[in-house]
Amino acid sequence: MAALFGCGKPEVWRRVYEKYRDVMEAAAKARRPKLLQLDKWYQEELPALILSRPDKHITLSELKMLMEWKLTAACVSCVVQRGKFRPRLQQLVASNDQDAVQKRSRTALGLLPDVPAAVAELSGLKGVGPATASAVLAAAAPALAAFMSDEAVENVPGLQPVQYTAKHYALYLDKMAAQAAKLNRVDPLQDWTPHRLELCLWAAATAARLQLPVLEDLNGGDPLTSDGDQRPAKKIKTN
Repeated sequence: MAALFGCGKPEVWRRVYEKYRDVMEAAAKARRPKLLQLDKWYQEELPALILSRPDKHITLSELKMLMEWKLTAACVSCVVQRGKFRPRLQQLVASNDQDAVQKRSRTALGLLPDVPAAVAELSGLKGVGPATASAVLAAAAPALAAFMSDEAVENVPGLQPVQYTAKHYALYLDKMAAQAAKLNRVDPLQDWTPHRLELCLWAAATAARLQLPVLEDLNGGDPLTSDGDQRPAKKIKTN
């Protein structure tokens, strides 16, 4: 799916984006039933909660639930790739002080659009590194940030192997922002964001790893090359 990142055709990306929910449902059914509920909360409910607050921030309970979402999604990756599941992170996050979470998240969101500064501020919380910080920022400001999921980072050229550092996240986000801008220049809808691209990369990679047929019709069954050309390809195997 690295070829997807190099594709400059917004219609292809949109077809992948439209399959995101199907892939999420299949992944949840196959490995982690609670994932679907958690993902709906993260993608829809949490952003609305943050935006409804005059002083945008997250609470300790929301940070704990966000970590549960992140680790549950990581469990799916652990089954199909060389992922690392670290449940102790949930304990560390839960040990944060409620006021500290609200204060740091309020400060971090106030630093936007300076994403690196916001990541650094959130990383001051226990159990929160660049990846978890990126999840908070992607929920609060999807036009500026993308979640640092393994599936997305691994399929951005030049970022392998994945390193969970602020520097690596900055490189990843720069590439995602540049690609979103490129798509918006040729797409009349101009609704591409780093976060939306991350969802597309996750869907494509997860569908391939779980051998789901949902992307068989992508570009007529042909793979994508970086310049948008098409070449004959084998179909994704079905279970």
